[in-house]
Amino acid sequence: MNSKYTKENANDVVHHLEYNAERSHLIIPEYGRHLQKLIDQATAIEDNEERNKAAKYIIQVMGSLNPHLRDVLDFQHKLWDQLFIMSDFKLDVESPYPIPSREVLQLKPDVLKYPQNFPKYRYYGNNIKYMIDVANKWEDGDMKNALVKVIANHMKKSYLSWNKDTVKDDVIFEHLYELSDGKLNLLHSSEELLNTTDLLRTNKRISNKISAVSQPKIQSNKNSKTTKPKYKKQQ
Repeated sequence: MNSKYTKENANDVVHHLEYNAERSHLIIPEYGRHLQKLIDQATAIEDNEERNKAAKYIIQVMGSLNPHLRDVLDFQHKLWDQLFIMSDFKLDVESPYPIPSREVLQLKPDVLKYPQNFPKYRYYGNNIKYMIDVANKWEDGDMKNALVKVIANHMKKSYLSWNKDTVKDDVIFEHLYELSDGKLNLLHSSEELLNTTDLLRTNKRISNKISAVSQPKIQSNKNSKTTKPKYKKQQ
């Protein structure tokens, strides 16, 4: 009987099963295990010319996963870098780009220092505090008075976006005095801020614009008219 049709022993099949827990770790799992095996085989090739041919073939296979980016120079550079990374930097081939090193790959970026501000009145936001600090550094004059008035009106608008009811100007002036460490004092001034009704209308108009942008528009087919079937009157 032909050996091609020889029935395999069930015990031999069970003993030759390959489990994921026993397989090697995939460095870049997105490419799959078959490509990883190709790279391992190319790394083990002793002939230099054949090894370079295998590397170029693997680059073509990797680029076929994203055909629209296959001919982009930056994307080609990325593929070659990933090829060396997946070979654990053991692949010795000629690359058209600088070969990355393990030390560069293991470098970690510097930790970003985010500003950790915990304001007492969170509804004003951090920008208001920055504007108040800038106003404190300005010299007294018309420009500073105009800036302080703009800040106070913006504080009132921010307050009304949090509290939909109403707020007196004295409350805004007290918060401004507190946030400026007593340097911007409008408590005893005759300055009047914008009307509460106008600010609420502005906040509502802005919120409606944001909601209109976020929600998709439903186009109604105005041309399609439902016509009732006409029946002839029987005589």
